[in-house]
Amino acid sequence: MNVLELSHVHKSFARTEGEDVTQALEDINFTVNDGEFLSIVGPSGCGKSTIMRLIAGLIFPTAGTITLNGEIIKGTDTGRGMVFQKPTLFPWLTAEENLHFTARMQGRRRDSQYMAEAERLLEMAGLSEFRNDYPHQLSGGMAQRLALIRTMINNPKVFLLDEPLGALDAFTRMNMQDEILRLWQQSNHIVLMVTHDIDEAIYLGTRILVMAPRPGRVRADLRNDMPYPRIRTSDEFLQWRKKVLGMLDFGQKNTKEV
Repeated sequence: MNVLELSHVHKSFARTEGEDVTQALEDINFTVNDGEFLSIVGPSGCGKSTIMRLIAGLIFPTAGTITLNGEIIKGTDTGRGMVFQKPTLFPWLTAEENLHFTARMQGRRRDSQYMAEAERLLEMAGLSEFRNDYPHQLSGGMAQRLALIRTMINNPKVFLLDEPLGALDAFTRMNMQDEILRLWQQSNHIVLMVTHDIDEAIYLGTRILVMAPRPGRVRADLRNDMPYPRIRTSDEFLQWRKKVLGMLDFGQKNTKEV
């Protein structure tokens, strides 16, 4: 069973001018286990993306520890896959070659089960007929879909999603939400997703982490026990939306009240 734990994590960044520092995160504490989907919401600048980059091993805490299965995260690893706000594709590779990149490095390209899943994901993302196109020939939404399925196919133990669906149209976005849910439910691994879309956070997450403004702190960690599939127009869903929006509107003085 995979266990991800952030313990008393602080993160600050040096300013480009002078000797001042920006305190991005302050005393972040939470644990996520296999089978949990953690949605992270909060105002811009509260450190949501910083949390994701810390877990991915792209940057390191100023203080505190981040562990996966008791081992301190010291760098990147294929067991922790991340999809960024903007697609990070290899411009010299076609869409299909980008999708297969990690498998080719690991010698899994000829595996029939892998190839069948790759074809299914290309079809699901609407990219089958664009498999031989290069990233600059794809629209922004298509490139982002490719970046998403490229991480999906590796089935990481910790799947990190940093606002990856923001560039997609509403219909495609909902389809991709359902595909992310399918992947998570099949793997039973850990998923963390940063989003500014409150409905998306409620629709996907078994837990919703509400962040306070900078320096980023955990304002509330809410367990969402609504059964899947969730109905976006149900009374329970609308009550959840009201609850989360209300927390995001609270000022500093109300932090302890939630």
